[in-house]
Amino acid sequence: MDESLLEIQDYDGIGFKPLIFFGSWRVAILRYLDDLQPDQIDSMERHTETDEVFVLLRGHGTLILGGNGVKSEGAFSQTMEIGRLYNVKQFAWHTVLLSHDASVLLIENHDTDEHNSEYDTLSAGQRAAILKIAQRDHFI
Repeated sequence: MDESLLEIQDYDGIGFKPLIFFGSWRVAILRYLDDLQPDQIDSMERHTETDEVFVLLRGHGTLILGGNGVKSEGAFSQTMEIGRLYNVKQFAWHTVLLSHDASVLLIENHDTDEHNSEYDTLSAGQRAAILKIAQRDHFI
């Protein structure tokens, strides 16, 4: 196929992999990685210059949100359904729980990285809440 007409990308690895870039946006795939095990999650992140769209393609996923204050607060969950779009708004603290077979499509600004993202260490209460959510949603 003529690559000036169509670009085809795929990803079978673990973790996060940006695949397609154009103008100010990128499309990436997020797959299971050990850092997203419920007992390993110790922080949330937020992006200061972009929303981030999550689309569960396969497996099971739960978004965990921690508000949009200066620090993350609480751990509020949203179980993801395959094919639905979940737009995590700019400045919203978030992380995600993924099953081993999960694959998530991510769309965000192409330059989203440490220079325009913030990270907050979770409190013991937030970690306990995430473990409870993980048990409820059968991640552990």
